Amino acid sequence: MDPRAAGFGAARHSGARLCYRPRMAHGALLVDKPSGLTSHDVVAAARRVYGTRAVGHAGTLDPMATGLLVLLLGEATKLAGWLTLADKRYAAELRLGAESDTLDADGHITERSPRPPPPTSEALAAAIEAERARSSQIPPQVSAIRVGGRRAHEVARAGGHLDLPARPVRVRSLELTHVENHEIGLVVVASKGYYVRALARDLGAALGSGAYLTRLRRLQSGPLDVEEAVTWPPLGVPPLMTATHIARRCLQTASLTLTGYERARQGKPLDSSCFLTDPPEHPVEPSASAPPIAWLHDGRLVALGRAEALGHTEGASAEARGHAEGSREQPSEIFRVVRGFDPALSGAD
Repeated sequence: MDPRAAGFGAARHSGARLCYRPRMAHGALLVDKPSGLTSHDVVAAARRVYGTRAVGHAGTLDPMATGLLVLLLGEATKLAGWLTLADKRYAAELRLGAESDTLDADGHITERSPRPPPPTSEALAAAIEAERARSSQIPPQVSAIRVGGRRAHEVARAGGHLDLPARPVRVRSLELTHVENHEIGLVVVASKGYYVRALARDLGAALGSGAYLTRLRRLQSGPLDVEEAVTWPPLGVPPLMTATHIARRCLQTASLTLTGYERARQGKPLDSSCFLTDPPEHPVEPSASAPPIAWLHDGRLVALGRAEALGHTEGASAEARGHAEGSREQPSEIFRVVRGFDPALSGAD
């Protein structure tokens, strides 16, 4: 492979050796993570592959799990906080009749029930229906959640126990794929913060037999699919999707005028005249977790933005009001930059 085609700079001589100086990599890579690696293992390897420390991901996978891990490099790392909000789709298998201290096959079996008969279809349907209706979930003891400055898994592995509060979650869909004796297969689509290991725990409790997770594969994260992912470790240096491409696929978008582009690049507030067409409905005074809108100019990502109601938000500065009052129509809202991007690094779609 020509190193320049892989995102590396021109060749240069260093003594008798011919080497290539890597350019900073910017973009996203969809990885099909194998079992046995942590998400950080993949990030660390990607740093070596692309020659940069600016690598992160959009949602952790447990070591046992396989499937889609979204890597973000350089300018695209700015999208991480919003890509992690996407619903995730998983294929899971669990085993009835025993419990694990980690709630999965990587842990130690802590309890084993006398071999129970396979669950009846009625009992299984009722347990699944109760899980579909779930609005909160108690996280596993072995998790990265911090309590009092300590991560739960550190306390658990030291022999301690934390009373972890239930967290709000949503189960978008939960379908039974197969039942073979004490093995159950499921496909679940759930919100951020949902633990499939906890699903195994709670389903086992509802069936009165205990259960733990034996297989887990992430199939989708938002619109991104594992079928698009590269195997890991890769052969050579895989090409990256641009930050603009990922933003187009995962967020609502709006196109800016030249004035809108200039104001967004300076971090100044915009009004509706700064968009080429009527902007999509921006969340007004949303929660901090609500996804913003991706603002584009000439096909490149410029900023992420949100709307603010004029006259009702303390953040509506005099400059913002002045720009709004100078428009032909009196707007009811202004649009603020949440995160700026360098279009030269965001890349074209």
